[in-house]
Amino acid sequence: MLEQLLIFTRGGLILWTCKELGNALKGSPIDTLIRSCLLEERSGAASYSYDAPGAAYTLKWTFHNELGLVFVAVYQKILHLLYVDDLLDMVKREFSEIYDPKRTVYNDFDETFRQLRKEAEARAEEMKRTKQVGKPVNNMLGKKQGQQQRLAQDGGNKKNSDGSEADGDDSGKNYKLENGHNNGNLTEENAVANGKGNASSNTGAFDVNKLQKLKSKGGKKADAVPGKGGKKSDTLASNGLKPEPKKKLTKKNRVWDDSPPPAKLDFTDPANEGVDKHIEPITIDQGESMMDKEEVLSSDSESEGEDEAEEDNKVATKKKGWFSSMFQSIAGKDNLERADLEPALKALKDRLMTKNVAEEIAEKLCESVATSLVGKRLASFTRISSTVQTAMEEALVRILTPRRSIDILREVHASKEQRKPYVIVFVGVNGVGKSTNLAKVAYWLQQHNVSVMMAACDTFRSGAVEQLRTHARRLQIPIFEKGYEKDPAVVAKEAIQEATRIGSDVVLVDTAGRMQDNEPLMRALSKLINLNSPDLVLFVGEALVGNDAVDQLSKFNQKLADLSNSQNPRLIDGILLTKFDTIDDKVGAALSMVYISGAPVMFVGCGQSYTDLKKLNGKSIVKTLLK
Repeated sequence: MLEQLLIFTRGGLILWTCKELGNALKGSPIDTLIRSCLLEERSGAASYSYDAPGAAYTLKWTFHNELGLVFVAVYQKILHLLYVDDLLDMVKREFSEIYDPKRTVYNDFDETFRQLRKEAEARAEEMKRTKQVGKPVNNMLGKKQGQQQRLAQDGGNKKNSDGSEADGDDSGKNYKLENGHNNGNLTEENAVANGKGNASSNTGAFDVNKLQKLKSKGGKKADAVPGKGGKKSDTLASNGLKPEPKKKLTKKNRVWDDSPPPAKLDFTDPANEGVDKHIEPITIDQGESMMDKEEVLSSDSESEGEDEAEEDNKVATKKKGWFSSMFQSIAGKDNLERADLEPALKALKDRLMTKNVAEEIAEKLCESVATSLVGKRLASFTRISSTVQTAMEEALVRILTPRRSIDILREVHASKEQRKPYVIVFVGVNGVGKSTNLAKVAYWLQQHNVSVMMAACDTFRSGAVEQLRTHARRLQIPIFEKGYEKDPAVVAKEAIQEATRIGSDVVLVDTAGRMQDNEPLMRALSKLINLNSPDLVLFVGEALVGNDAVDQLSKFNQKLADLSNSQNPRLIDGILLTKFDTIDDKVGAALSMVYISGAPVMFVGCGQSYTDLKKLNGKSIVKTLLK
């Protein structure tokens, strides 16, 4: 049953809702649709699933781009209403005829909607009835084929029982030979034929010589294989001896000198477990962090974008011809159609993919842009390619604009007023630079007079604690460590307790690198997050990856959601993008990560020193992607 149907403007003004339905929606599916789908440029999708405690809805929508209207239908997720798409199209067509921008109340549309709904339901029932009528036809065809097969079998039986080659049916004969039957007796040749497959029986003739050759070859192969009826196994069996199992070769530890090797590679001193306060200071002065410097955009990007738009226009006008394109750009076009947009969208998709945007993301973005432009009137002296370019630019800016506050310093001071440390957990796959960029964040926080403590919770990788201890010594920051082979969730909890006791403002938790498919390590990460409830979960990812970024982030979020015991599981809050200085203009990984997770890029690593950490400039990324 349809729960609700709403009509509202793109500005958010509700023009009409179906009073006849009158169902109070649980939760806020419409608000969630606008925030998570329409504003995030996912409007090209077919539907949206809303899941909340006690509520599960499916939402479908359509746009009238020329009038700026949105039509949304809501129904229970468990139902499969076939008439919703048809109903939305009819409502869109009828309402657009009576729409007046000066009106805000449309009570006269109730009766029209009632008639449209009955018509859509009747049409859906008719289609369902037509499909049901078609089923007996298929059943009769199946029965007919079964009868033909039985007749073929009967013909084969008659032939075999009579012993005459003239009577019977060839198909029946082949059927009997394929199944190894000959008047109820299974012959040796037929047994071999069945063991080799039905390929020889499909040739029509029954060649005994070929079957005997196959049998002899098969016997020789079986004798040649030890342990499968061959001579070697028969000899061992006759002597009553069992074959000796192969010994597993183990690699011996290399001895570098006369001293015996250590039992394990754990050189941490148990006496120094806990907070290492007596750190040997190393004086460093690397200057101001790039986080506090504003990036200035070059003015050349706009002219380059215009040149690219000119090239796209040439591609888009190949099929239509020069005169028709120029006439449309001067006089304007009544309504844009999908075919008009396809050339420019294809050029944009190819460009995004060359900039390392995942193919799936590029396709969804182009689909969303097409949905927002179909039906719109092309303004005078405006090319289709430039219209598509502008729409894509606006879409990318909306995606890269953070939906949540990314002012960490303000949140740190808010936690300080509550007398508790601000906890940041760094997670990610192997080798992306979690520990190095954790030290960069610590250096930036130090410059703002924030006291920091590091927590060495990577108890899995050899050398991880020593690496973090080196950064702590250089930055003169206390580090909490417990060595290796410890539960990282417990280590993080004790580190937070110690930070609370000594008055540290921020705790930076380093975790082990793990692939998104590693079940045990993902379970340990979920335990760490659920037990300690950090203020910020940062996913550290490389700017070098393309399609793999989508797989990494989506599976990290999925694992954290599946392994959590809470109804509102904790997912990735933000992204730290590393190795940004190595990719030139291939900045598409940032867009792919933000699009797939909805989490903002909060830090960008762009070098080897502690100062090489900066904010992501969304406008700069968009210009780079589209130039």
